[in-house]
Amino acid sequence: MSNKIYDFDLETIAKLADIVKEKDLGEITVTTGEKSITVKGRKCPPPPPMGGGMPFVAPAMDPMPATVNAAAPNAAPTVEAQAAFTGNVVRSPIVGTFYAAASPEKPPFAEVGKKVKKGDVLMIIESMKLMNEIQSEFDGTVTRILVKNGEAVEFDQPLMVIE
Repeated sequence: MSNKIYDFDLETIAKLADIVKEKDLGEITVTTGEKSITVKGRKCPPPPPMGGGMPFVAPAMDPMPATVNAAAPNAAPTVEAQAAFTGNVVRSPIVGTFYAAASPEKPPFAEVGKKVKKGDVLMIIESMKLMNEIQSEFDGTVTRILVKNGEAVEFDQPLMVIE
């Protein structure tokens, strides 16, 4: 049995694999004459850059029916449970981490019983190291907050109810 693969010895291939792993590379290619070898790592390509600091606006999507496993008590509410909400449901426009206040020392932007106006900041969702202030689209009183501070949220997940 040969210790070479396409004119590359196994020791060289192993060293390339170690380099890819140590440097957290996506891949490395080495060419010798007409032969080349590519060793790929597990690193995903970076996300596309956000254009000029403009805020991300998620496209409108039709809501998909959600299913909740009975064994998952922290799962998002089902479509049937969402229909039980009276008032306006504030949904997450992006995937990220929910924060009720600008910092741990500051009071929450919105609390149950607080009156809010359209344009008031309700929360912050951190996504890709950016803090995104989420503003109210409704006038009314906050009746329910459906997530906890520091909790991960999904796109279109119900976060708050305003009546």
